[in-house]
Amino acid sequence: MGYSVVLTDDPKPHVRRITLNRPDKRNALNHALRGEIIEALRAADQDPDVRVMILRGAGKSFSAGYDLGGGNEGLEHPWYTAGGDGHWPRHVTEGWMSIWDLAKPVIAQVHGYCLAGGSELATCCDLVYMAEDAQMGYPAVRFGVPDNHFHAWFVGMRKAMEMMVTGDSLSGVECARLGWANDAFPIEQLEGKVLAMAERIAGVPPELVQMNKRVVHRQMEIMGLRTGIRQGSELCALGTHTQAMAEFTKAIREKSLTQALQERDGQFGDYRTGDAQPAAED
Repeated sequence: MGYSVVLTDDPKPHVRRITLNRPDKRNALNHALRGEIIEALRAADQDPDVRVMILRGAGKSFSAGYDLGGGNEGLEHPWYTAGGDGHWPRHVTEGWMSIWDLAKPVIAQVHGYCLAGGSELATCCDLVYMAEDAQMGYPAVRFGVPDNHFHAWFVGMRKAMEMMVTGDSLSGVECARLGWANDAFPIEQLEGKVLAMAERIAGVPPELVQMNKRVVHRQMEIMGLRTGIRQGSELCALGTHTQAMAEFTKAIREKSLTQALQERDGQFGDYRTGDAQPAAED
């Protein structure tokens, strides 16, 4: 299949690698990119020669989140989701959670920014390896409510609460310490470490890997993870009706997306306003 915004290659035997390829937009997740990610993963899942997939981003970031800058103009939603209030959070959550239902493991290789929708995508992969200086966060809590409420499950209640009421990010080192990521490495070692893990997985009989992937996910689902995330999508729908959201969207219309985001983050001194190069999207 030909793709326009993802690249695919097979860097090792039985390993399919999918690269998000909108580097000029820090791999902001527009409809086309979201659709091609899922299409490429499903194609690899059906390929008998593939045993494990890697998902990574081209350029400076894994993904800076959903495209808020007009990148969806003229594009259809990539899969059907029942309409009504809350359509968007249900739509994106169903897409990313479908990665759990694939037979084969998916590894997220995270560098640079992994924000908002990008953090949702990485969370729903089976394994996550990060660059030590990568940043995972959800700055969009400063104007709304997240689509996918994974935080309490993967970083613990206290840190989840801190992230949700500030929008602050975690480094790759912190993510590994808290359990959101499996491990963190210096960025120059990240690709080699991920490929080595993919090779280890590919060495196990694939029918066992498939069943054992499901073993872990079924336990999390019995504890309520999937139900909790689905409930969270309804809270996201409520968040779209707040005064804060109305003021933010008004600022985008009257000024610009960039200016609205700079004003949002200015008091915190991060993302677009800190010393590091800012992210492009949330």
